[in-house]
Amino acid sequence: MGFKGRRSVMQETEAFWAMGHVLVSATHSTTLEITKEGHLTKRGSCIVAICSEKGARDLSAQFKMIAKNPEAEITLRLKCNGIEDAIRARGSQALTFTHPTDIVFRTSDFTCGRTVAIRSDKSASLLKRSLVNELKKQLPVHISLVARLE
Repeated sequence: MGFKGRRSVMQETEAFWAMGHVLVSATHSTTLEITKEGHLTKRGSCIVAICSEKGARDLSAQFKMIAKNPEAEITLRLKCNGIEDAIRARGSQALTFTHPTDIVFRTSDFTCGRTVAIRSDKSASLLKRSLVNELKKQLPVHISLVARLE
């Protein structure tokens, strides 16, 4: 017997913590951002968590390698006080992962050093409002990023 029909799957998971903030509005219609920065203003409508343990540059080499494939599926899970939501997106050869503080999911194809995934199925504005309400309580947020390639 051979390996006919068997697919190779590559997957890398990054799990870390961040904090919610009283000014989380999560109203941005095209992006969602997590930042290592310790502050948030009302203008930061895409930011859903601050004081993150990781920025784009901090992600593992294996995660970045998988995510740079346009066929890769990248899933972001946010869990705060028992409420969870997930965002699914795609990888891109244009991802550089150079930003020291920010992780951004985009609904568009635009990339920069902060971009970790493109063509996401949700932006900040489409997160569960129950999750956003928990984030506003300044509670810890468990974040997992999964890059998967079949």
